[in-house]
Formats: sequence, structure tokens, C-alpha cells
Amino acid sequence: MRLPNGENLDIMTMPEVTVPKKTTKKPLTEKKKMIARDISWLSFNARVLQEAADKTVPLHERIRFLGIFSNNLDEFFRVRVATLKRMMSFGKAGKMHLEENPDKILDEIQARVIEQQREFDLVWKDIAEELEAQHIFMRTEKQLNREQQKFVLNYFNEQVRTNIIPLMIESIQQFPILRDKSIYLAIVLARQDNSVRQKFALIEIPTTVLPRFIILPSKPGEHDIILLEDLVRFCLPNIFSYFGYDKFSAHIIKVTRDAELDIDNDISDSLIHQIEKGLKDRRKGKPVRFVYDKDIDPLLLEYLMRRQGLSGKDNLIPGARIHNFKDFMDFPESIFPPHLHRKTFTHPLFVNAPSVMHVIQQQDVMLHFPYHSFDTIIDLLREAAIDPNVSSIKITAYRLARNSKIVNALVNAVRNGKQVTVVLELRARFDEAANLDWKSRLEEEGVKVLLGIPNMKIHAKLCVIKKRIGTKTLQCGFVSTGNLNERTARVYGDHCLLTTNRAIIADMNRIFSYLENVRHDIKILQGCKTLPVSPFNMRDTFLRLMDREIKNAKHKKKAAITIKMNSLSDAGLITKLYEAAKAGVEVKMVIRGICCAYTENKKWKKNITAVSIVDEYLEHARVFIFHHGGQEKVYIASCDWMIRNLDHRVEAAAPITDPAIRKELIDIMNIQLSGNVKARILDNEQKNEYKKAGDKKIRTQIEIYKYLHEKEYH
Repeated sequence: MRLPNGENLDIMTMPEVTVPKKTTKKPLTEKKKMIARDISWLSFNARVLQEAADKTVPLHERIRFLGIFSNNLDEFFRVRVATLKRMMSFGKAGKMHLEENPDKILDEIQARVIEQQREFDLVWKDIAEELEAQHIFMRTEKQLNREQQKFVLNYFNEQVRTNIIPLMIESIQQFPILRDKSIYLAIVLARQDNSVRQKFALIEIPTTVLPRFIILPSKPGEHDIILLEDLVRFCLPNIFSYFGYDKFSAHIIKVTRDAELDIDNDISDSLIHQIEKGLKDRRKGKPVRFVYDKDIDPLLLEYLMRRQGLSGKDNLIPGARIHNFKDFMDFPESIFPPHLHRKTFTHPLFVNAPSVMHVIQQQDVMLHFPYHSFDTIIDLLREAAIDPNVSSIKITAYRLARNSKIVNALVNAVRNGKQVTVVLELRARFDEAANLDWKSRLEEEGVKVLLGIPNMKIHAKLCVIKKRIGTKTLQCGFVSTGNLNERTARVYGDHCLLTTNRAIIADMNRIFSYLENVRHDIKILQGCKTLPVSPFNMRDTFLRLMDREIKNAKHKKKAAITIKMNSLSDAGLITKLYEAAKAGVEVKMVIRGICCAYTENKKWKKNITAVSIVDEYLEHARVFIFHHGGQEKVYIASCDWMIRNLDHRVEAAAPITDPAIRKELIDIMNIQLSGNVKARILDNEQKNEYKKAGDKKIRTQIEIYKYLHEKEYH
């Protein structure tokens, strides 16, 4: 998911938008120790909807939050709901880890999604009224004046006509495969005098080649906008007139399909072929959701369901007139008053510095995105590309920007005679096609591209740069919590440690050796003594650190665990957190998305404090702090506490050994835990209630920006 930029300094507590919950006050039992993962995810998406409902958020950002909510839900159905449906076909053997039977989860998902859709429609209605108050009007095909009608007809003839293919679906023996991510006008064609039998037709709205929003000729001081599908609606007589029809009823429908790629475990050229085939097959994936305008003609709806083999259990979601709200993330901002955003700034150690490498050879540096500029990382790679003393660069890449400056720097390095190795994860979900293209480009330039390991994604964010000066070898690099993507680095909250620490660099080299090894011998990772690494010792490291806190608590010593991540669903680590709470360890968590852990239990000495922050930036960082007898152990990592991260991915965590950086991270975590404006309490019922503001309202992302800027520049 991607959060938009936006800021409002006049901070008030937001109105709550919630979904109905099946709440219970019963104590936890052995059979139900965790919250169902998918229900927790829906609770997270409700927090995104809360941002769209919040009147203190700038209007164009509220619209974008609706787009984010919609896009999130699309991916949820394409991946999670599709997975549940697959599990249902496996019977008892397909029961989900941590969760009830898939069919029961699907029923609850259906009910919650329909309720969220109602909330969504109310929020959009409120936003539409706000738009009109600002003299911005969403016009339908029935609300156009003569000048606008002429404009629409011209636009249709010049831009749209050649990009649509009307389908008379009753005449087609094989019903067309409706494309995922697309919207369609489902049309009933008839005559006013009922002289001919009505017919059904479909038109795919060409939003991939044309803008969804068309700005119409408007009165001074006003902005009239029409959606592309409404423009097509207006022109239906021009499309179908030669069939003799003069009465039209058209409503939007949308299909969401299973996005799983069936890939062999053979990591060779066949993997590429498997992914290419999987991408083609994805277009034909089984429908997992059918969304339609609730005012659609009942006979047409029944026909569409029958021709697609859909039933009442196939996640049929009735909605309002507009669908595919993900496009609203690109709602035209030019019609709104200018909105000032906080600017990223260069870390002061790099301002006027002779080079990035020179600075980090003197001391470790922690960059905090998006507060700090990502340009420092690009500058580091650019320096390495042209430095005659640099011999090699090794780096992992999971999701790259569309026009990647990272890739440009690496290509430049090869052209300058450096040995460049890129570990490219072809199976990064929904980036598979882009990464195939990057593979081709990088290899054409002479980059050594490694593709991964069977049954294991490469998710660690690592880079090692080797430099030789005479007989001496110097190495530097970085460990990050986020992707090497300069676009998302402007809105994703992440941490990146730049270091020459020999122990850290040595372990990073071991990880690269493991990835380069043809057999991927796990024994290579046994030499990692500083970096916890998945799937080797990450889980055991965290369990051991938690056991130390539990032991201290039982001996009446201070004990505390503070963790931040995107998702928490691993049964083993959640059980250990429960054990810690029962022993009296102070457990505090900042979890953005899925949180399967209960946080309250009468049998515990201390309940768990847990919040979720949804705001201007996407909270993406992973941070782990253990009190450790007063000598805090602090780590940043690429992984969440999920089975896939700990057991089925290559992940890396890095200890923070520099006292100043360690204190900085602890301070930032304390700011996040003290937030009371954008922080929601994660309780047993997943109610998404806001933390109550005290005497001082604390919006954490603003406070972190102030903390870093004032600390470093004053």
C-alpha cells in the first residue's frame, strides 16, 4: 500500500469511522490466542478510511486516502481472499495457520467488507459535498451544459472512440475474460417504444491509456470534472445508434482475480519462464470478488453472474455508482489551492562533505526517511561508480522506482570497470514484470544478476562497497528497513544505517556469499555473529532476547520490550510476548497493519501497550529495543514478525552499536508511543479508537521532523 503527502497543523481529534466487530469480553482460551490475520487487516484498512473521513486532513489528501483504501482492498482480495478460497478447496488440510476455517473467515470478510463499503460511500458523499463547497463539481452525463456536451463529443471522437471495443456479449459464445484492475460499463440496450428485444453489451473503460478525470469547460471560479465512464455513457447513442437502440441503462462493474503466481522451485532460466507464464495466467485467475452498482438492471446482473460462473458466495459486493477508486489517488491536484509540505533535508554530516564515503569512514550514520533526503544513498552509489579505487558493489533490490536512479548509478559503475552484483527478487508481488525488465537491462550492461533461492524471497536491504587503496581494503555499506526506491522514500518512514563496522560488513559479505553460492548452503550463514539473519537465526535471536527480559522481570528487575513493525502474526513470537506480559515485562508496540496479538488479559501482570499510526507517511520501519539490564539492545530490520519473513525469506537485522544513534532511535520510538493525534489503540476488539489527547496534542510525524531538524541543525 502507498500513503500520500499532506499536512495540517490545525490538529483536532478525528471522527471515528469503524466497522462492526464481533466483540467478546471472555478471557483468552487455549483455542483462541490470536486474532484472525485477515480480520486484523480489515481493521487496518478501516484506519485508512478514518483518514479519508477526517475533516482536518486536506481535501485532496482525503480523496487520495479513499484511493489508497480501495487499492488496498483490491490487493487484499487478489492475494488473501484468493488464498482462503484455495484453502477451502483443500479441505481440512487447508486450514490457515492461526485462524478458523477459511469458509468462516470468508463469511466474516464478506460481512465486514460490505459494511466498510457503506462507510466508504458515506465518506465519499461527504467529500463530494466538500468539493462542491469549494466550487469543484463532479458532473455526470446528465448534468452537462451545451458547451460541455460539445466538448465531450469532441473528446470522445478524438481520444476515446478508437480506444474502446463494445462487446455484444449475448452474441459471444465464449464470455470474455474481464480484466483485473479494469472497470466495465454493463449496458442494457433497448428502444423507447419496446419494438425490439433488449440486448446486453460491455465496454471496458480505457483508464490505462486515458485519464479517468477530464476537466470540463467551466464557469470562472469553478471546476467541473467528468469521469471517463460518464463521458462514455453520454456518447452511448453515438456508439449504438446504428443498431436501432435509443434507450440505454449503463452501470459500472468490476472483477477482482486471484493474483497468485504458480512458480516452480527451480531457480534457473525456468524461473523466468515460470514467472512470464504466471503473469499471463494471472490475467485469467479465478474471480474472487465481483463489485457492481447496486442500481444495475437485475436481469443484466443475473446474466453476468451466470456467464462468469459466479454465485452468491463469490464475494458479490454491491456498491454505489463509482468503482475503482484507486484511480482517485491521481485526482487532479492542480484545481486545489497550493498546499505546503514539509521538505526533506540532507543529514548535516553530509552537507558540504567532500564525499559520502569519507563521512561514513569516520563514523556510523543513520538516515531516517522521509525526513532525510534519499539523495544521500544515490550519491553514495554515484561516488562508488566513479571512484577509481572502488572495485566492487554488491546490493539487493526488491522494489525499484520506475525510473531508478539506483539502477543508473549501478550501470555507470559497470561502465567504469567495477564488478557489480545485484540480487534481484523476481517474485516481489506485483513487481514481477518490472523486475524482469530490470534483469534484462542490468544484464545487458554487464551487471551480474542473482535471481534468488527456491522457496525463499530475498527481502534483506543490503549493500557492500569494496574499495582498495594500495594493499589496503576498505569496505562500507548500509543496512536498511526499506526498499531502494527513491520514489517511495519520499513517503515511507524507514531507517538506513550507513556503516564501516567490520563485524556488520563481514556478516553482510557472508549473506552475499550465501546468495551467490550455487547450492545456497545454510552453513555459510553460521558465521554471522553480529547480524541476525532469516532463515538462520533471526527467530532464535529475538526469542533469546525476550527470554532475557522475562528472566529479569521474574527477578524483580526492570524489563522492557519495545517493537515496531508493519505486521505481527507469528504464533511463536506472539506466544513469547504473552509470556513476557504475564511475567510483568513492559511490552510496547507500534504496529501499522496486521496485529494478531491480543493486548489485554486478566492473567497478565502487565497488559501490552499497542498503537497503530496512520498519517501522512507510511510507517514502514522495523525497530526492536530490549532493555537488557539497562544496556539496551537496539536493532533495525527488514522483516516483520510473520512466518514468511522469519522462515521463508532472507532477511537481515542490524544492531545499533553507536550510542548516539541508539539514543536517537529510542527517542524516536518514544515520540511514536507518546502520539495522541494519529495513534489508534490496538485492543482485543480491534475498535480503532484514538488515543485520548492530554494537555498537549502530539502528532508523531511532525514531532519527529522537529526532533531531527532541531537536533541536527540547531
